[in-house]
Amino acid sequence: MYEDLKESFYQAFQRKAERVFSAPGRTELSGNHTDHQLGHVLAAAVDRDITAAVAMREDGIVRVVSEGFAPCEVDISDLSIREEEKGTTAALIRGVLFRCQESGVSLNGFDAYLVSNVLPGGGLSSSAAFEVLIGTIVNALGEGGLSPLRIAQIGQYAENVYFGKPCGLMDQAASSIGGIITIDFQDRENPQVERVDFDFSSCGHALCIVDSGASHEGLTNAYASIPEELHRVCDFFGKEALREVDEDAFYREIDNVRKKSGDRAVLRAIHIFEENKRVLRQIDALRRKDFTAFLTLATASGRSSYMYLQNAILEGASDQQAFAFTYALTEHLLQGRGAVRVQGGGFAGAIQAFVPLDMLEEFRLRVEEALGKGRLTVLRIRNEGGIECR
Repeated sequence: MYEDLKESFYQAFQRKAERVFSAPGRTELSGNHTDHQLGHVLAAAVDRDITAAVAMREDGIVRVVSEGFAPCEVDISDLSIREEEKGTTAALIRGVLFRCQESGVSLNGFDAYLVSNVLPGGGLSSSAAFEVLIGTIVNALGEGGLSPLRIAQIGQYAENVYFGKPCGLMDQAASSIGGIITIDFQDRENPQVERVDFDFSSCGHALCIVDSGASHEGLTNAYASIPEELHRVCDFFGKEALREVDEDAFYREIDNVRKKSGDRAVLRAIHIFEENKRVLRQIDALRRKDFTAFLTLATASGRSSYMYLQNAILEGASDQQAFAFTYALTEHLLQGRGAVRVQGGGFAGAIQAFVPLDMLEEFRLRVEEALGKGRLTVLRIRNEGGIECR
């Protein structure tokens, strides 16, 4: 098993691989942008992953070759933040190494050859899978004993501080822990993670993503505007996150909040308040095996993201609205069945759809007629997170 991967490692480094690791992509099932507001999320690891063949080095150099990309090299003797590296793979690697070392892991140099089938830009969080993979490798080679949740936190730190992209912890946690999980982020330092026992293969629907073809490139400011605007609302109440703001007080003061924060910030706050409640209802629905209720709430989540959070259409883009078009097309094709919602950051990438199995092939045909071949991907839940493959 993994013979092709090991052969690619040999071709890249002219020596044999010693170990193989894997980290999955993830899909957000509920809780759109609630994580950075200390809210609730529901997410799952999926059967798309990044795998790596690895061998130790003695010189303190980490060399990573991702199939189809230029090699990346980091010296573990210098893990300081480099401004010129912001937004690069090297920044993520350096950040993960630094935080692992701070967490007590003994660092070792290594070579790694990576192959990914986590669709870039498909809303499955290939960046989080990469961070979790590197963290899993570093932890294993250094015999650090870090928990999956701690590895997820390390990945988030690398992305926030070294890479320069503000993000919550949901993506990394879902990838690192595996299965279907719910996370309560109220305690910043110790978020509460629980497994949710539900078999999606038995619900009569396919879990799909529909790729809009819109790129995430250049969207950092759009993503950053969401926590920035929500912070203005929180600041009105002297709080750090919306989870700490009393919802009744928010509505009592809404006129003053609008004047201070702006209307879009207020609408985004309304989405977060409602989305947090939806997550809890969806968790309850899954635990009661009430998939119909889950779908109704998933549809409501999608519409709230579109209307209130406003992460379907990029500001000022009148002619380039591929993401919003894909959402509208999917909703039309489902004809009131299943569900469609915004997942992840929004603005680009893929939307999520729950498609009844009896209409899946027709749905795929119509999607590909409108958007192109390969734009529909059917996902399955993966029970394992970041692992060493035995």
